[in-house]
Amino acid sequence: MSERGLILVVEDEKPISDLLRLYLQREGFGVHAEFDGPSGLTAARTKHPSAVVLDVGLPGMDGTEVCRILREEGNWVPIVFCTARDDEVDRILGLEMGADDYVTKPFSPREVVARVKSLVRRAGLTGADDAPLTAGRLSLDTTQRRAYVAGAEVTLTATEFDLLARLMSDPGRVLSRDQLLSEVWGYASVVGTRTVDVHVAQLRAKLGEDSPIRTVRGVGYSCEVDRS
Repeated sequence: MSERGLILVVEDEKPISDLLRLYLQREGFGVHAEFDGPSGLTAARTKHPSAVVLDVGLPGMDGTEVCRILREEGNWVPIVFCTARDDEVDRILGLEMGADDYVTKPFSPREVVARVKSLVRRAGLTGADDAPLTAGRLSLDTTQRRAYVAGAEVTLTATEFDLLARLMSDPGRVLSRDQLLSEVWGYASVVGTRTVDVHVAQLRAKLGEDSPIRTVRGVGYSCEVDRS
């Protein structure tokens, strides 16, 4: 196993797969490649990768279905979707399926590697101390990267966890979508600020009435503070 972890690349175009392998290996990652949806799903289950680079248009089973199945099974490995389709509906659908990020072809392999590195780093990041972040019945354990509502664990993707932690770490402060993209994703996402909106919607769906996220129209989001 590589020191930086194993990256699963599921891409049916071998030249793209080989190029991604080359760039990822240069950064110290191990790489396992598959070329169709069913094989990619099996590898994600058995290889325990640190992250998955997943093409959407795969033979046998498309990437969104692979992602959906993994999430339903409770597998929250960080996933970056790659696709030749550049329609916003497709991008948002991928994020709603539980993907952490999204790039469209043609892309720079350096960009994909940068996103993978960011996801792997954030997925393994721990808090500076053991103090949890709390908001009402919601609590985040930043050491174990776990979220709880009234003591019951809520499963979040790496990106969802980081977005929620960023908002909860500065309660009451309004953070713009651009600021959240920069501070949580670590770069200006080509998907745009709609990415933030989709992840907030996913968080609210998971947290239900315990979501502390407040929308500030025309600006961004904040963590609601109970001042009673």
